[in-house]
Amino acid sequence: MRSHVPRGPWGVLIALTVIGAWLGHLVWLLVGTRLSLASPLAWLHIALQAYLCTGLFITGHDAMHGTVSRHRWLNETVGTLACFLFAGLSYRRLVVNHRAHHGDPTGPDDPDFSTRTQSFWPWFTTFMVRYMTWPQFLVMAAKFNVLLWVGVEPWRIWAFWVAPAVMGTVQLFYFGTYLPHRRPDTPEMRPHHARSLPRNHLWAMLSCYFFGYHWEHHESPSTPWWALWRMRDARARAAAAPPERAVGL
Repeated sequence: MRSHVPRGPWGVLIALTVIGAWLGHLVWLLVGTRLSLASPLAWLHIALQAYLCTGLFITGHDAMHGTVSRHRWLNETVGTLACFLFAGLSYRRLVVNHRAHHGDPTGPDDPDFSTRTQSFWPWFTTFMVRYMTWPQFLVMAAKFNVLLWVGVEPWRIWAFWVAPAVMGTVQLFYFGTYLPHRRPDTPEMRPHHARSLPRNHLWAMLSCYFFGYHWEHHESPSTPWWALWRMRDARARAAAAPPERAVGL
């Protein structure tokens, strides 16, 4: 079933659209709106910003697989920018860790997997400790202070920048690591030790940009997030096809 979608101009266009939507909405929330937390509309915007944060990291993740652009420099530039904007993350460090994850999913050398516990919060804590670094903390602290320096109200920074990033991180972990890889393994998870969400493209997009189709992602890492639904359809058609009749019977 291994396949991929050719890397054309769509990859760059979609990546820049996600980055632009995240940045534009964030700037508007920080300095361009009179929303207060007493308004239900503000909470809807927080949820939207969290969703855009998830898309920001998914964009960086696609760059790690070289699916944004066929030009390596452009692919790495987009990935570096997306990861830096998301949470001051080192793109190069993420590439190393993500290759280790794909090389041995759920194995002892998988930095995303917890061999000690399958409980959500302990596993999430272990996951975060493995990925957080002191340079990242310094970058995020610098960003926070720059926003204060330019006059953004502290509550807006916490509500519209910090909280959505945390929410997006939890969303990414839940749909992109915990649900797909938690044990016990089942036959349909072979050979990638990964399962997929039930086939529902609308929910797959809303939950985590089709990243819940995780078996398909491991089967074809060169397929960008926005085309994983095609892989899911192809797998469903293959499973529904009648078995070939044995010749000569």
